[in-house]
Amino acid sequence: MEFGICLLSIIPVRLEPSHKSEMVTQILFGELYRIIEISEKWTKVKLTFDDYEGWISSNQVRGISESEYMRLYHSDPAVTMELVQIVSNDTTRTLLPLVMGSSLPGLTDQRIRVNQDEFFFEGVTVANTGSDLTSAPHNHANVRIHLVEDAMLYLNAPYLWGGRSPFGIDCSGFVQMAYKLKNVTLQRDASQQARQGEVVGLLAEAEPGDLVFFDDEEENINHVGMLIDRHRIIHCSGKVRVDTIDHQGIYNEELQQYTHKLRLIKRII
Repeated sequence: MEFGICLLSIIPVRLEPSHKSEMVTQILFGELYRIIEISEKWTKVKLTFDDYEGWISSNQVRGISESEYMRLYHSDPAVTMELVQIVSNDTTRTLLPLVMGSSLPGLTDQRIRVNQDEFFFEGVTVANTGSDLTSAPHNHANVRIHLVEDAMLYLNAPYLWGGRSPFGIDCSGFVQMAYKLKNVTLQRDASQQARQGEVVGLLAEAEPGDLVFFDDEEENINHVGMLIDRHRIIHCSGKVRVDTIDHQGIYNEELQQYTHKLRLIKRII
């Protein structure tokens, strides 16, 4: 099996090897992947971050050796916190815009190295905080508050199926990226995320940062959001927005109606 890293701002990942196939997720700068299959124009990959599989254009693949992959994989993680910031490739003298949530594995003195390329980044990052903070139960309340604050950075980002950036994001991608900013890994789809964490029995027992899942008429989980408190939720529906929530589900004040039926509450932190 071969290995790769995203060295572009964003790489779309498609369900099938075709430009006409729907995008199911995105790889952001600095994220690693394994190469599963290579065809003439398309390459099937498995994302290291969340084990998601899909196809990317072969001309966007940046292969790395297994030893380089393992070095980057075991490097301390750093994640960009600014909406957009420039990284410069000092080796090729090129500039690249990074979106919030991009990865900078092994960031040291504002630089990362991938093979022979050296990148310089002088923006704001969060580095290895999630694992340290979440490991201590007495810090959980603070982590949850900051988690919600980070999620608010995506407010009004437009809905995009498969999106993971402030310029287009879907409901599960939104909560995944908010947790990534705290170095906590969520799976990609809402139905997968619903299997993570611990069940919270009642909305009255929920805490900020808890995930809330919603289902359709066939009882399939089809939506997820994050609690701000026991009465408000931030979620992506049309755009990242804040709505009220009760034991029935999400109530949209603008539409004067319930839009999503409550199914399950899970605590990740």
